[in-house]
Amino acid sequence: MREKTKMFMVAGTFRVTDSEFDALAESVIAAVERAIEASAVDADLESKGGGVLEVEFDHGSKMVINRHTAAREIWVAASSGGFHFRYDGKAWRDTRDGAELFAALSRLVSAQSGTPVVLAPEQSA
Repeated sequence: MREKTKMFMVAGTFRVTDSEFDALAESVIAAVERAIEASAVDADLESKGGGVLEVEFDHGSKMVINRHTAAREIWVAASSGGFHFRYDGKAWRDTRDGAELFAALSRLVSAQSGTPVVLAPEQSA
């Protein structure tokens, strides 16, 4: 019997399989973790497994960044609210306003931590 491959729409016409989504999500969550670690923000980061990253700021507030496989999204729970991001083939975009994930996280982390930061994925040489 031939195994069927599930394909899903992500932000328009970009299609990914289950395993492709998992790989994309894991990669971007790891890049977010590295970007926050490299910033001036005083926070503890803990990878909870299963695509969940918890950020605890020095004053005790938390932010959770996780993959949501059923929706094919990255979800961010911050003190200012919840945000959902879908991959469009080039970048993860907020489903409400189209903001790019790292730009949105820069704003959210800066506001929640009280330390201005600009987060960006590392660039390959």
